[in-house]
Amino acid sequence: MFKKMMVLPITLVLSLSMLAACGNSTDTTDNSASSGGSTDGAVTINMFTASPEYTDAFNAYIEEYKKVKPNVTINLEIMQADYNTILKSRIAAGSTPDVFQTTAGGDIDTYADYSADLTNEPLAAAMTDAVRTNMTSTDGKVLGLPVKGNLFALIYNKDLFAKAGITEPPKTIAEMDEAIKKLEAKGITPFANAYKEWWVWKHIFQHYVDVAALDAGVTSKDLVNKFIAGETTIKEYPALYNNFFAFIDTTVQYGTDKPLERDSNAEVSDFASGKAAIMTGKGAWDEEAIIKINPDFKMGIMGYPVSDKADQSMIITGADQALRINADSPVAKETIEFFNWLYTSDYGKNWFSQVAKVIPPIKDAPLPDLQMPKEMEEILKTEKSGDLSVNYSLDTFHQKFGEIMQAYIGKSKTKDQAVEEIQQAWIQLGSAQ
Repeated sequence: MFKKMMVLPITLVLSLSMLAACGNSTDTTDNSASSGGSTDGAVTINMFTASPEYTDAFNAYIEEYKKVKPNVTINLEIMQADYNTILKSRIAAGSTPDVFQTTAGGDIDTYADYSADLTNEPLAAAMTDAVRTNMTSTDGKVLGLPVKGNLFALIYNKDLFAKAGITEPPKTIAEMDEAIKKLEAKGITPFANAYKEWWVWKHIFQHYVDVAALDAGVTSKDLVNKFIAGETTIKEYPALYNNFFAFIDTTVQYGTDKPLERDSNAEVSDFASGKAAIMTGKGAWDEEAIIKINPDFKMGIMGYPVSDKADQSMIITGADQALRINADSPVAKETIEFFNWLYTSDYGKNWFSQVAKVIPPIKDAPLPDLQMPKEMEEILKTEKSGDLSVNYSLDTFHQKFGEIMQAYIGKSKTKDQAVEEIQQAWIQLGSAQ
């Protein structure tokens, strides 16, 4: 469990006041404030998150809740770098925030000792089934709140596809090869990548983990647990050993130049400006950034062409980020009350789509007026969603995995060396146990 972890040094902290200086955000941070009530009935909740892209949206619901509960003050602190390091240091020092953010899935168990049990709260009942699963510990307790619903897929430029004569998004490896030929023939670069980022790799890899599990007749969670336990090898699954690496090789060969120098912002810029037709490793969170660059951009989404079976090409939905309520907080009751309001009120149901402009993680909430969520809704009317299998390993593993894959495309590791190191990383870093 987390209590066995080493205390790490505190490095860079970017508070909301700094974000306001560079991002026109409203400063609600007060790091000197302490949690708890006062003699006049006032309550202060300290909230520590790692999502600077939602600064304005968080401030909006904080301001709205002040109208509902004037005696409650919510101090919001947001980091842009080294969040996990700072969080671990604060927990180890006994200064756990009233609300803090972690990844979902495996990390639900990592921080279980510090998280309030929300299983019987209205907010848990409000979650969609898939999202509630992502927030649930191995012993069946809901210990997290979804920051948002999410979508993981290949994103493509509809205009460039039409220009190349591609009438349907490719679903098989052979269809993707044909699409690449058509794009190349029109002088269009097929892929925009962000391989400088460690986290884009896990978004791609999970699609191949899902199909490997399907082929083996097991769940994605069971397959990942077998890797963590060292009970199986990547070479036993063609979808992982052959198809995944072949896809990465293809995206590098037919992608934008210098892939290890392209970060997330560069990839979005390449894609939005029409320099490439397909964006890898990303999801619905990028739509607004794309539209800001090109307001007339027409985008579509599709599953990864993981095999020669079209029905195995699936988009993936779920929740990969969680807020946690400190179980030992003196204002835990008031904090739970606040999130029950957000997840069940009319304001809250509309906040996700209209203010944060994200896919709602709760039932009976409208979708945002954006292209990717609407396409997702249409696709899921006739097709299944893939499993959010990144949730079954910790981000300590995923970060190491990204570093290994960067070395692979940089040609400092062979495929077999990369495979061996990935397997060892899974055993050493994949689980909180």
